Amino acid sequence: MATALVPPTDSSQTRLPQNVEAEAAMLGAMMIDNRLADDLIDRLDPDHFFEPVHGRIFAAIKSLRGGDLLATPVTLKPMFEADEGMRALGGPAYLAQLTGSGAGLIGARQFAQQIYDLAMLRTLVSVGRGLVERAVDTSEEVNPRKQIEEAEEELFKVAAVGGIESSVKSFGDAAKYAIKNVERAQNAGGGLSGITTGLDSVNSKIGGMHKSDLMILAGRPGMGKTALATNIAFNAAQRWMRDINDGIAKDRSVGSKVAFFSLEMSADQLALRILSEQSRVSSEKLRMGTLNDAERTRLIQASIELQYLPLYIDDTAGLTIGALHTRMRRLQRKHDNDIGLVVVDYLQLLQGSGRSSNDNRVQEISEISRGLKTMAKDLNVSVLALSQLSRAVEQREDKRPQLSDLRESGSIEQDADMVWFVYRDDYYHAAKEPTDPNSDAHREWASKGEATYGVTELLISKHRHGATGKATLMFEAEFTHFSDYAGPAPSY
Repeated sequence: MATALVPPTDSSQTRLPQNVEAEAAMLGAMMIDNRLADDLIDRLDPDHFFEPVHGRIFAAIKSLRGGDLLATPVTLKPMFEADEGMRALGGPAYLAQLTGSGAGLIGARQFAQQIYDLAMLRTLVSVGRGLVERAVDTSEEVNPRKQIEEAEEELFKVAAVGGIESSVKSFGDAAKYAIKNVERAQNAGGGLSGITTGLDSVNSKIGGMHKSDLMILAGRPGMGKTALATNIAFNAAQRWMRDINDGIAKDRSVGSKVAFFSLEMSADQLALRILSEQSRVSSEKLRMGTLNDAERTRLIQASIELQYLPLYIDDTAGLTIGALHTRMRRLQRKHDNDIGLVVVDYLQLLQGSGRSSNDNRVQEISEISRGLKTMAKDLNVSVLALSQLSRAVEQREDKRPQLSDLRESGSIEQDADMVWFVYRDDYYHAAKEPTDPNSDAHREWASKGEATYGVTELLISKHRHGATGKATLMFEAEFTHFSDYAGPAPSY
């Protein structure tokens, strides 16, 4: 057994959870049997070791094995000739001491688990101390809610570092999950293995919105991005509510509870849109309060029917990507992990951690898009994030958006599993009105405008799991409502 190391002299450090003997025994076993090293190097990080020298030895073993080289006291010795910490322990001869006992060979995996657990406990101690220090420091602006969110984020990082157990799944386990999705699609009538958008033309193109996917819904201002996202969120939540009321098991429903993070509009404005759509009362009348008796009755009936709709709106402005992740985890815990769809309106209104944002906006947007994809995977949810487009669209004759129009970062396209663009030709057609209202050109313009009014293209320009394509929808601006288009193919 290796010589026990003297723990740090700082009295605050001596109370930290530690087992340097277990670290020494495991490292010795890894150098004796490199097959053990190959098994353990991906389960731990150098920072998990309490003794810094042990962390550096572990990193050196990992480096050698990564190059398919032997990791023994002899091959490691040149890497520690100038190491001051190793010198304090007797120099590179300490490496041979670690292999002096084979006791670690039997319990190496258990030692690795203990090293990881103790590292987590030390991190918890650090998080706790930091929380206390910030809570008692009133020299800066006091913001308890922000401190709580930061503490939650730090705690999540402790829990999400991976763990000692490998995340590798056997093909059999992966196949079972795939078969379950196939059965879900069949139970839904075919063609829908993910969460429904409520729009058959879209579902038929994408097969529904799948867990762990990041979908980007982009368009120029006025195209109806928020309206479409709100419709999709409502449709998924309504389908969930209907399926559960009909006795359908949660895992067989193609609906979902929905979290809607609205960084631009308030919760009551979003609710007003949904009530307008469902009661068939124009949103303008709702805002102005000019309803007749029949409209008021429809509005009350819709509000009663939707009071238990599993759609949860967070309209906090200026959220960071970390705070969004924290709030979403909190919602998941509160709702038994039943939230399957997260809508973010919109991506450019999120903020980065502060590190990348100090450099430039492109790096900040890259951090945000990666954070959204990470959240989708970590929480096993489908994320629909709205995004702005650059003005380059307006400079082209054909105004249909392209992937290169995604604003501020190519990483959005890279991180996304699907990219959708909303395009309404009538929006641009209105600006082409001829000046003479009695001319043939004006009559032709009016005729074309009538034929294309409300017709919307949803361009699926990236689809990681299938083919790209186009779905044609109908938009009723009065009620901010999208539906499947049933008319003749429009000619632009």
